[in-house]
Amino acid sequence: MRPALPCFIDGHPVLTSSRFPDTNPATGLVVRDVCEAGADEVDRAVAAAKRAQPAWAKRSANARAAVLDAIAAGIDARRDDFLRAEIEDTGKPIGLASLIDIPRGAANFRAFAAQLRTLSEETFQTVTDDGQEAINLVVREPLGVVGVICPWNLPLLLMTWKVAPALAAGNAVVVKPSEETPHTATLLGEVIATVLAGAGLPQGLYNVVHGFGEKSAGAFLVAHPDVNAITFTGESRTGSAIMGAAAPSLKRLSFELGGKNAAVVFADCDLDAAVAGTARSTFMNTGQVCLCTERIFVERPIYAEFLERLKVAAMGRVLGDPMAATTTMGPLISKVHRDKVLGFYDGAAAAGVDVVCGGTVANVAGFDGGFWIEPTLWANVKDDSPLLTDEVFGPCAAVVPFDDEDEAVARANATDYGLAAAVWTSNLKRAHRVARGIDAGLVWVNTWYLRDLRTPFGGMKRSGVGREGGRWSFDFYAEPKNICMRLT
Repeated sequence: MRPALPCFIDGHPVLTSSRFPDTNPATGLVVRDVCEAGADEVDRAVAAAKRAQPAWAKRSANARAAVLDAIAAGIDARRDDFLRAEIEDTGKPIGLASLIDIPRGAANFRAFAAQLRTLSEETFQTVTDDGQEAINLVVREPLGVVGVICPWNLPLLLMTWKVAPALAAGNAVVVKPSEETPHTATLLGEVIATVLAGAGLPQGLYNVVHGFGEKSAGAFLVAHPDVNAITFTGESRTGSAIMGAAAPSLKRLSFELGGKNAAVVFADCDLDAAVAGTARSTFMNTGQVCLCTERIFVERPIYAEFLERLKVAAMGRVLGDPMAATTTMGPLISKVHRDKVLGFYDGAAAAGVDVVCGGTVANVAGFDGGFWIEPTLWANVKDDSPLLTDEVFGPCAAVVPFDDEDEAVARANATDYGLAAAVWTSNLKRAHRVARGIDAGLVWVNTWYLRDLRTPFGGMKRSGVGREGGRWSFDFYAEPKNICMRLT
């Protein structure tokens, strides 16, 4: 019998009779069963959160910040456990998970602890024409219970990105991790339970309910009348479904959704940096990052050289054992997702697109059952091709030439999405013009994935609703209240 991964409710692991398999994408083998939460377990989790939240909200900002720092230290102390769980669930290389995923899980708690300690409240002095005087104090009140629905591509990183500010603002949370990557959410429950016990706080502040979306834990959480807000990262279509399900209760919503991100490469760029940066933005985490580049627009004078050098970089990706330090690219998350990505690969070949490299399943010695795929670049892509319009979410990109700045901006904006973009140029004025002209919530200039957690994160158009990060997270996870005190 395989081991079972429990839900985590009110500080305790909870086993259920309904189970589903957790598969290692690198091998295709089931490593454990996961306990699926039903409506009863979701009710218990929400009730525990609702009971625990008032005592937590009464703690001072400094006291809550100290708890967040202690959680970060707990993640650090169990780094190897988190690392092993994340790699088993995602198949990503240890070099990536140990550098980004696990450290950022702890860093998110520290960042919002620091933000909480320095967060200020606003006051307004009022004097009316007839001589009345008042002080208006703007304070932030916690929402109550926040439902956190997480994706599978960066499970710990993106879950803590939401849990940390939600707790910092005085809320309790119920987390529904992706059914593909459930393990680190339960591990975090163990860490937080220890911290809460040491701080004399109620255990229900952090709860985990495993399961799926429709007719499962996700749907029960979204529809629950005692859940005051939902924060979600994932596909745009799922975001639309959540918005519809949450509408009757008028829950507060924050969505970080899909992207069809562009890189715009001008002829005056640092070519070495642009190639290396674009290779990273295209192939990192096997292209399974909402910020990854899938459309690359290159000024015509350097197009051929850039394409050749990017091809070399793509073919230099090392696919292999995720636990090996030499591995630089892992598998896709599942067979279902690989079939989806292969649909784009096959469609491109059928449409006569030039396959510069890749284009099919990858064979990785010793990992025959895994969900591996080749890093892929396309050229000679028509403007209406799905390769330029639809999110693939794989290690691939279309590379297209352009002739002037206006064309580059127009091409970058020719999408229903607006999450992120990268601009590569040595001309500072042009960098500023183009960055302002691109419809995206985040534009990098001469870099990619350089993040400051104090800044707003979110997308335009179909890429999201709202912003999180820094004080913008507190704008979402807390309700502003005005207190007007008459002085005369």
